[in-house]
Amino acid sequence: MMDQNQHLDKSAEIQSSKERKSKCCNGFKMFLVALSLSYICKTLGGVVMKSSIIQIERRFEISSSVVGLIDGSFEMGNLLVIVFVSYFGSKLHRPKIIGIGCFIMGMGSILTALPHFFMGYYRYSKDFSTNTSGNLTSSLSVCAPNQNVLLNRTSTHMVGKGHEKESGSYTWVFVLLGNMLRGIGETPIGPLGISYIDDFAKKGQSSFYLGILNGVSMIGPIIGFLMGSLFFKIYVDVGYVDLSTIRITPTDSRWVGAWWLGFLVSGLLAVMSSIPFFFLPKSLHKHQGRKASLSLHQLKTNEEKHQTVDSINSSTENATASLADFFQSLKSLLTNTVYVLLLLSVLLQVSAFIGILTYVFKYLEQQYGKSASEANTVLGIISLPAVASGMFLGGYIIKRFKFTLIGNAKFSLFTSTVAFILYLSNFALLCEKKSIAGLTLTYDGNNPVASHINVPLSYCNSDCNCDQSQWEPICGSNGITYVSPCLAGCKSSSGQAKSTVLHNCSCIEEAGFKNGNNSAHLGECPRDYQCKRKFYLYVAVQSLIHFFSSLGHVSILMMFFKNVQPELKSLAVGFQSLIIRVLGGIPAPIYYGILIDKSCLKWSINPQGKQGSCRIYNSTLYGYSFLGLTMTLKFIGLVFYFLFISAMKKKYKGEGAKGLENGKEVTNKTNLDSLEKDGHLLPAYKADQETKMGCSNNTAGRAFALHEADSGSIPRIPYGLPSTAKSDS
Repeated sequence: MMDQNQHLDKSAEIQSSKERKSKCCNGFKMFLVALSLSYICKTLGGVVMKSSIIQIERRFEISSSVVGLIDGSFEMGNLLVIVFVSYFGSKLHRPKIIGIGCFIMGMGSILTALPHFFMGYYRYSKDFSTNTSGNLTSSLSVCAPNQNVLLNRTSTHMVGKGHEKESGSYTWVFVLLGNMLRGIGETPIGPLGISYIDDFAKKGQSSFYLGILNGVSMIGPIIGFLMGSLFFKIYVDVGYVDLSTIRITPTDSRWVGAWWLGFLVSGLLAVMSSIPFFFLPKSLHKHQGRKASLSLHQLKTNEEKHQTVDSINSSTENATASLADFFQSLKSLLTNTVYVLLLLSVLLQVSAFIGILTYVFKYLEQQYGKSASEANTVLGIISLPAVASGMFLGGYIIKRFKFTLIGNAKFSLFTSTVAFILYLSNFALLCEKKSIAGLTLTYDGNNPVASHINVPLSYCNSDCNCDQSQWEPICGSNGITYVSPCLAGCKSSSGQAKSTVLHNCSCIEEAGFKNGNNSAHLGECPRDYQCKRKFYLYVAVQSLIHFFSSLGHVSILMMFFKNVQPELKSLAVGFQSLIIRVLGGIPAPIYYGILIDKSCLKWSINPQGKQGSCRIYNSTLYGYSFLGLTMTLKFIGLVFYFLFISAMKKKYKGEGAKGLENGKEVTNKTNLDSLEKDGHLLPAYKADQETKMGCSNNTAGRAFALHEADSGSIPRIPYGLPSTAKSDS
């Protein structure tokens, strides 16, 4: 009977153990699914923001430099809380902190879209009025020799009546604050999520789960590019105005698509993804933790209580020692020449990448005449498969050929150099300058102009009393774009909205078309066949550039923690993330935007009479400026990387190839020697401090290091991979 009872007790214990393991496993799987959804929402929000840059610039009548500041606000918000979240978040309920972050991230996206609902109707032309039914109507201003120039200019006060409100104000600040809030909310997802997986995953499985996260996160950019392709075809005020009265098309430089829809969708998805985190436990071993804490509480004596008080009194000394340890570690890191050279190289490469990603949509529009919708489709097709295949193949090559540490560096230098040479070919793929009367040509269309500023009127339009600040482009039958029907000398029009045709245009006749066909239609003239052919070559070249750039990313990322002391790995990766955000993510969109603004030919004038957004650029100057700055950053980055390899060879001179294969033996020996020369031995000191402080600080340091340097855009994913490699080291 007693044996039977013992057997039943053992069965009950085994059953309860299985239940606990099942609960633990189910909780971990639920967390992994929830974190995967949050990663998708994070990358989705980043792509939506990047692809909406042009729409935001036009809707709020701001320059590229200002919209660059808005884009950089994400990094600003991230930096505000990254240290606090990474350190204190690991001590609190990590799933709930991640859930709160997802909720804040979603609300930030919703706040970004909010201005659309109180700004009023978008006014793409001066010639608007509000009729009695509340719909917006517009009329083209044609050449009428007897008209007064004042009659050709719509009164600002009249335009402001009815349902309209002006967009040329500071409402863009809401977009900046929303993007900053999105950056704040995104902060805990990476460091706390990955540290949670690292703590509770089975031994040796962390890298597998992190690989799943990186793979699943690619779904976000796919959805983002598809949404951009769809939403940017839809007029911004859809549902509020009669679309049959809109006379511009998605290829027009004044077109604004439904940019706000993307932010609403990504915001709502982020809010929904936060819900599961609030039902997850703080620890997957909570039951055992309670039992252990209960037994400790029962066994605690008065003597132990006094020891607890003493330990609290000594906490200040421990904090001071930890702070001194931090600064000593940072000094060792910054005096590591190999690490500093690699950091400078990656910083320049990432800055160039961020600038490209922010303004490539505008580049495709101005250079090849592609709409924002088409640009989203093209970039999604060429970037995602190339990046994914490059990263996969790069990792396979490293594993297959078992490169040494210097071999990895040389492999990455080779792939970066090939990508750089391929990028040089973009200069040969630039299209010719657009033919625009009054900006690149005289108004009669016969001669080029030295400057686009204050081009004198011609005989064909001097008596038309036109408003030269207006931008209502038309394409003449001679293939030349004119700034407005009035400045083209057009006397009459027929048709409505998009089908409007202008007739009797005297400037087109002056350009040599005296066959009676002196008509024009709305919109800029399309690019010629030769430019379209260059576009297809551009797509093919960009695919190769993305592929080779991604091919060597794994090697570069390995360099960051293979060339520092093992104790400094977390700090090395975390400091790299911080520097890239501060010196790359924030300023790069701004100085790229300032340079791009220099190539503007025609600025819009907002109702306050101030400069708004750019209507059209000198496409050749834009191309040389954009590509030139990118190539300069990439070239200097390659120079630093070459110096990095030289310094690494010098540092490991005389070491065997076997030691270089994994990097650990050589790294430890070299760094210990350098520390002894400095008069201290950090590893021993570090171990002593970790013994005093416990494992909580170690978790916080790991969480900070695992934070990805990602502003939401997918091609930045490779630069966040040190987190994955960290788990395997």
